Amino acid sequence: MATAFMGYVLPWGQMSFWGATVITNLLSPFPCLIEWVCGGHYVYNPTLKRFFIFHFILPFIICGFIIIHLFYLHFLSSNNPLGLNTNNKIPFFPFIFIKDLFGLFLILLFIILQTHFGIYSLSHPDNALEVSGLITPLHIVPEWYFLCQYAMLKAVPNKNAGFIILLTSILIFFLFGEIRNLTTFTRLIHYNNGSSFSISSFFSSIICFLWIGAQLPQEKFISYGRILTLDYYYFIIMCILVSIFYHSTFYYILVSTKYNLFSTSEIITWCRTWEL
Repeated sequence: MATAFMGYVLPWGQMSFWGATVITNLLSPFPCLIEWVCGGHYVYNPTLKRFFIFHFILPFIICGFIIIHLFYLHFLSSNNPLGLNTNNKIPFFPFIFIKDLFGLFLILLFIILQTHFGIYSLSHPDNALEVSGLITPLHIVPEWYFLCQYAMLKAVPNKNAGFIILLTSILIFFLFGEIRNLTTFTRLIHYNNGSSFSISSFFSSIICFLWIGAQLPQEKFISYGRILTLDYYYFIIMCILVSIFYHSTFYYILVSTKYNLFSTSEIITWCRTWEL
């Protein structure tokens, strides 16, 4: 997201300039950090040069992390989150490699089409205007892939609290790494057809976030954004807590079976009740 944002600033249009101003002002509690990022106290020519350097270097760093991830993934193997026990294993090379290669070419095809035939189709018209620090656009709107976070940012009246919400909306997904066994999470969705987690409503809220982020900061849209922000955090936190609960329950059943704390019929009834 940082790489995409810095690339968004590089055209140096009205929307890019004021979008960079809004985001860098979030760092106002850390004045030294603003001077390091912008090269001064506001967005101007040194900021553009620094963003160009970061936008050029960060993709190579990300590629390095991806290569390291793939190396350890296939060197140490991965877990089995779906819980499918089968001996019909498919080797990574050449079957999965060809599938990944096909996916890569498909993405590159969309990038080439967007680059050569529709480079401005997804951009805001005001971004074609020359930068003017004296004229503020009527409505500052980021690119479509930042609209969810922008809607959350507008929903919080305090700037520092909005910055925290913006960061935690992304970093909260790291909590999924604290789940010891994702099998309970995937089985829970499978057995309940996703209804217990309201997955469809979660993705509907994401679409609503995109719509709200593109609207003017009116009271009704801000209220909708606050409700959807609470639903966003509620969904993710409940996914994590319920997965941990199911895993703890399953572990307790195993211990109970080992030490004969319950009869077999009681354990079977319990497992059917909780769909373990």
